[in-house]
Amino acid sequence: MKKNQQQKAKVIWFTGLSGSGKSTLANELNKKLLEKSFLCVLLDSDSIRKGINRDLGYDEHDRKENIRRVSEISKLFIDTGVIVISAFISPTKDIRNLSKKIIGKNNFIEVFVNTPLNICESRDVKGLYKKAREGKLKKFTGISSPFEPPLDPQIVLNADSKNVSECIGDLLKFVLPQIDS
Repeated sequence: MKKNQQQKAKVIWFTGLSGSGKSTLANELNKKLLEKSFLCVLLDSDSIRKGINRDLGYDEHDRKENIRRVSEISKLFIDTGVIVISAFISPTKDIRNLSKKIIGKNNFIEVFVNTPLNICESRDVKGLYKKAREGKLKKFTGISSPFEPPLDPQIVLNADSKNVSECIGDLLKFVLPQIDS
């Protein structure tokens, strides 16, 4: 794929509960941007946790370290002109602020995928919410570990009332002017 010579590198950071639609929307955005000849990379929690961050758990320290590493990797990509699409729960204001500080506020687009907990639970194909409610899974965000919704994200996607296509349409209208010169 030929790089769009006019692109402005940014990190498009999807945050929300497990099952909110972050990964689905991030994947679809990546596909749409690649079709428009933007050079981008997708960083997703599942793939990062299976590879570079496989040594980390889910306590507060390890969650913060997970996001710190992803933020540093993201910064390397944007320093070379690549658009980074990241999908991570990033459950607290402190963790998201750490990312913004590392990446740089002007290079960081925060996308809050605002999906109610009951909808996230109904989408849970891995059975994680059920295990968390049964006490079999400790420190699960939204159940036994907090999720602090962003107070001032650049864009909010209501994935419970809009389908993927509608959310991506809204997102592209917002993002394209910021990455295309």
